[in-house]
Amino acid sequence: MLANSASRSAAATFPLYYKAMETPRVPGCLGPNVYPAVPDGGWGWAVAVAFFMVEVNTYGVLKTLGVFLQDLMEEFQESNSRVSWVISISAFIFAFTAPLASLLSNRFGYRPVVMMGGFLMSLGMICSAFTSSINQMYVTIGIISGFGFCLSFLPTVTILAQYFSRRRALVTSIASSGESFAIFAFAPAFSRLKQAIGWRCCLVVLGVMQASVVVFGVLLRPISIEPEPVKEDSDSDSMSNSDSESASLKQQSAYELENEQTRTSLSSAMSRGSGDSGVTSLSSSDQDLRDNAEEVSLPPSLVQEAPEGGAGAGSPPRLLDFSMLKDAAFLWYCLFGLLATLGFFAPQLYIIELSKSRGVAPSVAPSMLSVMAVAEIVGRFSIGVVMNRVGCKKTRVLLGCVVAMAMVLLAFAVVWEFWGLAVCCALYGFFMGTVGSTHIPLLAEDEVVGIGRMPACVGVYVFIQSFAGLAGPPLGGVLVDVTKNYGAAFYSCAAGMGLSAVCLALVGVAKSGVCHRTSGSENKEEEEQVSQDSKPLDFLEVDLMETSLVEQAEVV
Repeated sequence: MLANSASRSAAATFPLYYKAMETPRVPGCLGPNVYPAVPDGGWGWAVAVAFFMVEVNTYGVLKTLGVFLQDLMEEFQESNSRVSWVISISAFIFAFTAPLASLLSNRFGYRPVVMMGGFLMSLGMICSAFTSSINQMYVTIGIISGFGFCLSFLPTVTILAQYFSRRRALVTSIASSGESFAIFAFAPAFSRLKQAIGWRCCLVVLGVMQASVVVFGVLLRPISIEPEPVKEDSDSDSMSNSDSESASLKQQSAYELENEQTRTSLSSAMSRGSGDSGVTSLSSSDQDLRDNAEEVSLPPSLVQEAPEGGAGAGSPPRLLDFSMLKDAAFLWYCLFGLLATLGFFAPQLYIIELSKSRGVAPSVAPSMLSVMAVAEIVGRFSIGVVMNRVGCKKTRVLLGCVVAMAMVLLAFAVVWEFWGLAVCCALYGFFMGTVGSTHIPLLAEDEVVGIGRMPACVGVYVFIQSFAGLAGPPLGGVLVDVTKNYGAAFYSCAAGMGLSAVCLALVGVAKSGVCHRTSGSENKEEEEQVSQDSKPLDFLEVDLMETSLVEQAEVV
């Protein structure tokens, strides 16, 4: 959906780049947390708590504003579509400014950006309580709060991914349930509170609550992965162990270099070595590879230099890379996110009024949001467990959830009475939880773009989503105004979700095609290089060289 700034390259933006972003030398708890490897916990639990509260005050508040839909229509004498633009503009700004949030985080660090976001969302919500027209609310909640949502949410979810590897999907799902808890609590609470103090005072209360993000932003300490150096002992036993390790390292290096020459690139070898977490210092590993090659006296032709502009030491990763749209798999995934977003906001906005029109008592109708919220919590927890244990591609699991969600959205248009709507709300909430908590983290999976390229993709992905967030609620409002049926709003949501399932299914197809073409291109280049080399190094020579090195180490 990106670490503290400025004087040395030691803190990580994402696990693949340990020293990509510069972090100032600050004392004590204000400085980065230094770990020899991704901790899968540690201070990450505090970051998870911060993300939970950010979810409460961003998506949780945004999806609860449907409680005030009828009040705003009566206060300003506006139609459904006009009032729904408040939510649409806010959701649009939320996603559209993701690239700017990425750049600000890169320049100033996570903590100040998130704290500023908390201030802006609180300011916009409180100011909206004093507006005299719906156009003014477009500015207060739509633009000011929407920008605050983005500044708070995107950096928090990004730094949370850095603290976890094996548990990343589970922790993200649990922490993102803050949105569901907020909907469960806020919908009935503010429905009753507005009857006592009015909708304007309710907005002030929401704004004061959102100011807590400023406090939780302090918890976002950056993380620096610095592998522990190998210690050298002076005694003979230690020297013997050191020699043995050195010989083993040389042997491993020779094998890696042989593999580099014959089949794979340096980046793919690093990716395999790091597994799912992608925790590899590309710059340090590349330098070690060159050093080892010099020690075993391999020809320079076998040592691959890091490309210019690559992720070398002191060279920050590109956080905004629109060239990634050339990747067919990422492009299809972006189209999936764009279309799926049509169904993310409209149901929560219109479900209360739909329930009233289908025979549910006005005092009971807000409980439909609570049903959605409880089911969404279950969905988020369930998908976190499933994604951690699933053996197939994770995009296939997500695809099944998207298809089921599209079918439930169609059911909303035909069911009546309390129990029919309650069942649909429960099913929608469950699948919304599975999709909402995984579609951004899945960018880090190799079947989409991988953790190494996620920093360059997350801002672009959320940016593209923004246009559907802008169109979704007003499109539903227009259908409602034309048909005089709140169920019509769910047709557009179902259509968007169905088309998004098609795009998601094409991600795997495109990824397989890209991998096949890349492998063929690499093999062709290797064949050309071997044919041009008058004295190519035979693989047997590499094997003999490894054996010789091991024997020399044993003699020593």
